[in-house]
Amino acid sequence: MKPIDSIRTIKGIGEKSEKLFCKLGITTVGELLAFYPREYDILTAIQPISSVQEGSTVILEGTFVTRPHMANVKNLKIISCKFRDASGQIQVSWFNMPYLLRSLKMGMHYILRGRIVLKNGMLQMTQPKILTKEEYHNQLGKLQPVYHLTAGLTNHAVTKAVAAALKECETEPDFLPLEIRKKYDLTGHKKAIRDIHFPENKEAYVKARKRLTFEEFFLFSLALHRMKETKGEKTSDFVLAENEKTEQLVQMLPYALTSGQEKAWEDVRTDLQSGYVMNRLIQGDVGSGKTVIAMLALLCAAENGHQGAIMVPTEVLANQHYEEFVRYLTPLGIRITLLTGSMTAAQKRKAAGEIAGHETDIIVGTHALIQEKVTYADLALIVTDEQHRFGVKQREQFSDKGHSPHMLVMSATPIPRTLAIILYGDLDVSVIDTLPASRLPIKNCAVGTNYRPQAYRFMEKQIQAGHQVYIICPMVEESENSEAENVMDYTNMLRETMSPGIRLAYLHGKMKAAQKNEIMTEFAKQEIDILVSTTVIEVGINVPNATVMMIENAERFGLAQLHQLRGRVGRGKDQSYCIFMAGNSSKEAMERLKILEESNDGFYVAKQDLQMRGPGDLFGIRQSGELYFKLADIFQDAEQLQQANEAACTFTRSDVSLLCKKYDGLRAKMEEYTGEIML
Repeated sequence: MKPIDSIRTIKGIGEKSEKLFCKLGITTVGELLAFYPREYDILTAIQPISSVQEGSTVILEGTFVTRPHMANVKNLKIISCKFRDASGQIQVSWFNMPYLLRSLKMGMHYILRGRIVLKNGMLQMTQPKILTKEEYHNQLGKLQPVYHLTAGLTNHAVTKAVAAALKECETEPDFLPLEIRKKYDLTGHKKAIRDIHFPENKEAYVKARKRLTFEEFFLFSLALHRMKETKGEKTSDFVLAENEKTEQLVQMLPYALTSGQEKAWEDVRTDLQSGYVMNRLIQGDVGSGKTVIAMLALLCAAENGHQGAIMVPTEVLANQHYEEFVRYLTPLGIRITLLTGSMTAAQKRKAAGEIAGHETDIIVGTHALIQEKVTYADLALIVTDEQHRFGVKQREQFSDKGHSPHMLVMSATPIPRTLAIILYGDLDVSVIDTLPASRLPIKNCAVGTNYRPQAYRFMEKQIQAGHQVYIICPMVEESENSEAENVMDYTNMLRETMSPGIRLAYLHGKMKAAQKNEIMTEFAKQEIDILVSTTVIEVGINVPNATVMMIENAERFGLAQLHQLRGRVGRGKDQSYCIFMAGNSSKEAMERLKILEESNDGFYVAKQDLQMRGPGDLFGIRQSGELYFKLADIFQDAEQLQQANEAACTFTRSDVSLLCKKYDGLRAKMEEYTGEIML
């Protein structure tokens, strides 16, 4: 079995399973092996009922002291009964498992493992797994992988498939040169893959993760250095002189530019007039006013007779930018066009015609802007917003749409400057480090779930005063519905809790783009009072009337992401508030959230995040594709990022080194990574 083989070659995976794996982006054996666990389950020792705490997953041993009974609530069949040990008793409940009515016996000894929740003021254990003594002793202290799932695919099925693939897949030579592995004390690639899925202990996991994050950073740095070397400083066909309309726009704004905005605009203006192609990153905290700089730069391109385009990661944000650009730039005679994936075929044709025929000056859109069918008449400037959502490759694709256009990229991810210089190695960096003077600092509080009734009353008062509220729920795996309420259930629960007349809506990532846009538009028009959402609202949404955000299970998010979410409030003239609701109010969780309670400064939060998250932290690891990486986290793995960048530098002084026979494996890996043949 080879990494490029179809997952159908794995025993036990048929047509039905293949389709389910395909939904997770897994079609080959290699893709399955690179589908890392999102966290690990560790069986801990049995503890007394009297010591359990809300939010923890525990193992209890005892007997049932009441007969199980079943209640029908909405579409759920809930089985519950009382469980006792020598220290006390606790209510236990299961969802949609009616067969337990017959199998659970009073007086018999059981070992239960489940999550402790607080309901109606009482601690309860929900959806516990019943373990035999043998299972308990065999698994005690071992790390069991937990994967992201899709409906119909169980964690057991993924675990079994990965184990089979590890056993049967042929080993390729390690592509990292031996001298690098020795210098940075890195384990071999094959062992790292095996140990990231099935670590014997925490030490094995830490070593595997170190190796895999290093190689992700190394390939990224190598590609970036090569790109920088081949590009160099290019002369530009577009020398964009400043004109009176940019000054007019500054005068039209409802506020004066901050010193940070003025400095960033000066950097951009100098680049546009320099005669060389601009490649600049504007890094600014949430709400620091980066979009205004983009608007000024795009206006400058339009007034010099050329086209400019701004690409953002979501349709909701594209619509919002489009409306803002129309409001400010149409009075100045600038033509604006919107292009997004959910537009009808006729709308897309019309937009594409305007772009190709130079009947528009500024184009606002999503990934649709870089599709093959879109041809620009005279593209002089490209802006990408929320840089961390777009890879280097996408920036290059966009750049190829014009003749070496200027490039301006923006990010609200508050990355410490030392890391930003590595990550954005091909870009000059401007930092907007001041917020508009009119902005009142957000008032923050980190609380346990017992504060929830007070929080709801506070929200009602804010709504009565004419304001709006966000409630954020963590993204719920379909396999986890018993553990956390998803947005729809939460919204229904809220309807019963809140006063009649309060208008509620929910938003989640699986909705169609048009539906999301419709809800966000209604929220922006103040037709919705409370919006219950997953993190899809994280990026750039601007609703100045929203003054309260409550984040449920806040301890499940990284601090940098919590700061990004918090930035959705505090965008107007009124005092705003953010409530971090901890489902697990352990000392460690509350200490982390305290950082956000004490500061609204994203760079400070990022620095603290960096210090608090040790390498090899088994839980709360954000293993997502943010900042191009599958496993690596720039905050948690800052040291590896710096080491990998150092190692990559030694290989880019001369491409000849990559052509040496002993680096064949590395060259092949780079070709796979970049999609380019390295001659």
